Amino acid sequence: MMLAENKRTENGGALSRCPGSRFLFYSHDGVGLGHTRRHLAVARALIEMSPESSVLLATGSEIVSRLAPMQAIDILKLPGLRKVSNEEYASRRLRIAVSEIRALRSALLRAAVKAYRPTVVLVDKHPFGVKGEFRAGLEDLRAAGGRTVLGLRDILDEPSHVLEEWSAYRMQERMAESCDLVLIYGDRAVFDPIAEYQFSDVLAARTCFCGYVVNEKEAEPASESCPPASSREQGVPPVVLATAGGGEDGFLLLQTFIHAAAGAPWEGVAVAGPMSPGPELKTLQRLAARANVRLYPFVSELSQMFPTVDALVCMGGYNTLVEAVSTGVPTVCVPRIIPRREQLIRARAFERLGLVSVVEPESLDVENLRQAIHQVVGTPRRELLRRVHSALSFDGARRAAGHLLTLAWVRQLPPRLRLKNWSTAKKTA
Repeated sequence: MMLAENKRTENGGALSRCPGSRFLFYSHDGVGLGHTRRHLAVARALIEMSPESSVLLATGSEIVSRLAPMQAIDILKLPGLRKVSNEEYASRRLRIAVSEIRALRSALLRAAVKAYRPTVVLVDKHPFGVKGEFRAGLEDLRAAGGRTVLGLRDILDEPSHVLEEWSAYRMQERMAESCDLVLIYGDRAVFDPIAEYQFSDVLAARTCFCGYVVNEKEAEPASESCPPASSREQGVPPVVLATAGGGEDGFLLLQTFIHAAAGAPWEGVAVAGPMSPGPELKTLQRLAARANVRLYPFVSELSQMFPTVDALVCMGGYNTLVEAVSTGVPTVCVPRIIPRREQLIRARAFERLGLVSVVEPESLDVENLRQAIHQVVGTPRRELLRRVHSALSFDGARRAAGHLLTLAWVRQLPPRLRLKNWSTAKKTA
């Protein structure tokens, strides 16, 4: 979106003249870190573009404070949820009923809207919050004149599953009624949710494709990193990194990787993830010690390690896979297929573009993984990066931030000028 990318356009200059604009970003975070990390990337881009603005991140993530928020970004920590199955959640730590944890989170969100008075609320994936927990807060927001934006990752699940879930709640119709804008963190040429999930004409008209969201690197390199792959001395074995994202369901992948690394002509490094269950982490530590694999429980800026390794083994989560291909690291992807198949759909799409190599879960064993790693180690990064950047855009955080700032700017205009200026801004997207 040209308006979001520079301030030379007529409306673009207005983005920096939104003093005091307040944004609230909500993500439910029942499993993994992806929702929170995307929101943090968009928040950082927004504050860089509009330093006088503020962003409050409402999240259930227990480690968000370790992901390096910046000035003008703060955290409203919601009591944690644990995903039981699709659309089913339970309290992660508090020993209270589902109805009570939902009421507690809902009350906190509603209180935040009333006290913080955001101009724009960005809701991740669930238009009204998980199990409708944000509905009352969003109604208060709209009554006060605020605006609601729905952010969706590139792929939610198999279209048939999404349509079945949505049909029970008339979701497309209700999204069109409640959402001023829908941001897709992906590329329509890779996967088109407007067509696949049967958006109404009204909803499609409010939908903007931002490209993929990548977390910007921090100035200081990760302490756990090793020398860049391109500068490694001759005779030093290649380094292969394995990660399971948050780690809550990555035990099988990391166990298989550690076994594959034993006696291999490459050095294995693994990151279990901050949500890796304690007993599983202890087992992985024991296996890693035997196989001479370096194992870290958590690395806060993991993507900083990608340029330093010769290959990556990962699951198919949005953030890890997108950050991997954006750096050109040769990647073997073993996607999750339960409880949703979005990782498999994404991995296959990226494999068709020649960006990753996929080992499907039913084929995962030590020999198949070792062979897949052998095939990608040594892939020329320059050629891989050429394919990546000819196929995908990674400016999603900045473009999403631009859309949010535009909506906030239009909201501050006199009512008679809002529709005209919003329509003009949309045409520049």
